[in-house]
Amino acid sequence: MKLGARILKTGIAIALSLFIGQLLHSPSPVLAGISAIFAIQPTIYRSYLTIIEQIQGNIIGALCGVIFVLLLGNHFIVVGLAAIIVILLNLKLKLENTIGLSLVTLISIMELQSGNFIQFAGIRFTTIMIGVFSAFLVNLIFMPPKYENKLYFKIVTTTEEIIKWIRLSTRHDYDHQLLKEDIKTFKDSIQSMEQLYTMYKEERSYFKKVKLEKSRKLVIYRQLNITAKKALDTLKRLHRFENELLQLPENFQQCIQDQLDSLIYHHEQVILRFIGKIPIPSSSVKETNCINKKELFDFYLKHVRENDDHDNPHLYHSMQIIATIIDYGEQVEHLDTLITSFHSYHHNEVSIDEVQH
Repeated sequence: MKLGARILKTGIAIALSLFIGQLLHSPSPVLAGISAIFAIQPTIYRSYLTIIEQIQGNIIGALCGVIFVLLLGNHFIVVGLAAIIVILLNLKLKLENTIGLSLVTLISIMELQSGNFIQFAGIRFTTIMIGVFSAFLVNLIFMPPKYENKLYFKIVTTTEEIIKWIRLSTRHDYDHQLLKEDIKTFKDSIQSMEQLYTMYKEERSYFKKVKLEKSRKLVIYRQLNITAKKALDTLKRLHRFENELLQLPENFQQCIQDQLDSLIYHHEQVILRFIGKIPIPSSSVKETNCINKKELFDFYLKHVRENDDHDNPHLYHSMQIIATIIDYGEQVEHLDTLITSFHSYHHNEVSIDEVQH
């Protein structure tokens, strides 16, 4: 267990909201602390959207609380009825994420108090908004998240592990149960990559040059994710149809092994090339494709012709393996093209800081 930035920011936001509440002599500063919990978000952009939604949600909760108290009082049945109305209004206005805070506002305002009720309601509403703005301020100033770093290293670590398993699978030298468990882990990692990609996409840039560079980076990161998925698909096919692979002629097996070795090596080189650890080939140097599709397909056709039983499922399973490898290879080649194009516009501008992952 480690202390993440969001955990730390939540604590700072709560402390700041309580401090401001006490500084302004709020009778219930704890409400500011509670509202700050709801407002912390993983990105600045989401924090901005949240504060807009929560202002609306709090207004709904406050208005309902005032109206119900003035018309019906604050009996517990009335509070329950008002809560139902608040929930329905939030759902109607598509403010589902603010329901919790709206109810906190509603109940805090409908609490039995003597004296000027409108003034009391205004103070409670203001106190809750202190927490919301405190959380936004903390999210804006303290430890802005570096989702690009996290995304890149997540892609690298996941891809490297998948590639290791592909290399072992082509040599039939691995623990089946361990690979099965790792494939499940890789699926979770792919989902995590997609979430980090969304977070990175939501980070806003304010300068035209940075916006343009980021828009091109987004295309590359999306392709890095797609390519990692294709690598995982290839690994799953190799694992599922291992028996079919073992039944192939030795020269065909060797061809698949050689092509996959070439493919995963190219994949590794392209990822390193993105951050400048490997130089971009000059335009005068024409790179060969990472796999020889014609050779793979010719071996497959030869195998089909030599097999008398064309309805043998073994042939269809072999075809799936070849098709997946070719698809994976095409995605790696497309990734290579995107990265080469990116560096032609942005020379040595990719900087990935060392982060824990």
